[in-house]
Amino acid sequence: MVDDTRIKAHVRARYAGIARQKLAGKPSSCCAPSDVIPADLLTTKDALPDDIVNASLGCGTPLEIARVQPGETVLDLGSGGGLDCFYAAKRVGASGRVIGVDMTPEMLALARANAQKIGATNVEFRHGELENLPVDDNSVDVIISNCVVNLAPDKDRVFHEAFRVLKPGGRAAISDIVTRVPLPEILRANMTSWASCISGAIMERAYIEKMRAAGFVGVEKIAGGENRLAPVYSAKFIARKPG
Repeated sequence: MVDDTRIKAHVRARYAGIARQKLAGKPSSCCAPSDVIPADLLTTKDALPDDIVNASLGCGTPLEIARVQPGETVLDLGSGGGLDCFYAAKRVGASGRVIGVDMTPEMLALARANAQKIGATNVEFRHGELENLPVDDNSVDVIISNCVVNLAPDKDRVFHEAFRVLKPGGRAAISDIVTRVPLPEILRANMTSWASCISGAIMERAYIEKMRAAGFVGVEKIAGGENRLAPVYSAKFIARKPG
């Protein structure tokens, strides 16, 4: 088994390097803009600068399934450069609030610089790990996450923390990488592959079971895995906290 500390150090180092590139004005993205912009915002994508839009490291559009409403508090698990936070901020409006949590200081610096660039005043970014969220109990209406939970070694802890901070009746909308079959241990020990969102991915049914074990109800995969020949794929999940 690979040590959790080693995994986090490698992941942090990779994304710190990406953040430094972006802060220096160098492009770095794993998705096309149309893959990461919610459909209802595609026609207004120029509302955000191209360097922010094109800097996404996500694997989907959790905001399309989150049903974010004006005045709500949204938490982004693994907020990176802040793109999903900025789109969420448009939806919650001036009466709402968006919190982004990331464990990489360089990513936080990038996100804060981006927020200042676009004048986003209802967004804040906090340093922390998903297994120990710097967020109060029962304080969040909606949780979103875009291709990040797979990077966390202790996913059970991540989902328990997500459940803790959600208000009763709150909901989660997650895009992530999952697998159709168990990955071999030799691949799970590959740090480069882990930081590239592959080695940390778990089977779809295990992902759903872990969310249910944390207390979530209504857990459902609503998209992903349509190509049954693909052993690893992006999927979207929804769930809610009872109450």
